[in-house]
Amino acid sequence: MSARAVKLVVGADRGIGQCAAVQLHERGDRVAAACLGDGADLVARGIAVHREIDVTSDGSVARLLHELTAAGARLQWLFHVAGVLQLDDLESVDFDEVRREFEINSLGPLRVVKALAPLLDDGSKVGIVTSRVASLGDNTSGLMYAYRMSKAAANMAGLNLSHELRDRGVAVLMLHPGMVATDLTKDLGGNYATAEYITPVAAAGGLIANMDGLSLATSGRFQHSNGEYLPW
Repeated sequence: MSARAVKLVVGADRGIGQCAAVQLHERGDRVAAACLGDGADLVARGIAVHREIDVTSDGSVARLLHELTAAGARLQWLFHVAGVLQLDDLESVDFDEVRREFEINSLGPLRVVKALAPLLDDGSKVGIVTSRVASLGDNTSGLMYAYRMSKAAANMAGLNLSHELRDRGVAVLMLHPGMVATDLTKDLGGNYATAEYITPVAAAGGLIANMDGLSLATSGRFQHSNGEYLPW
């Protein structure tokens, strides 16, 4: 079977990931969507869906590799969006929740990239959606221990990957989508109807533009969906 160049979106069930998969498909890219559920909405659009992919499970991620390999896929992009957020402060921090967020937000992207690395070629790109609240230099309010710590660890994993994969011609970018009106942010406060929040469609568009512009010269950076580079 001849190899097929694919842009893989991991965590495409809803929100930013779903919007990114749809936008890439609509502009003519060959898209594969890894979903925790069945991805029925994406299947209806003609997008290839890999169902019940759990980024915390070695076996599940190995199955994703098997399915992509069987389809003859080579990865132009590995775009990792899957994540989780719970609010906490010092009084309410739950260490089981901290561990869960590290498993999903930090180890998840590392597990996926490690497993799918055989499908990356010279010129491939890896994007890991983290968050501006992971920035030590930009932390002016505290709180959100589990989320901040797990996303900061994801940034470090991505920076490490950028060094290790550079010799293979693979560029890596850590991405902040902006303040996006999704289920993930519904408990943060603020008004979804104001400019404080952007839509998942707009966030996905900005992240796709960032990935389009990614090269080895900008590999290992931390970028806002509006194009701004962020401090670590």
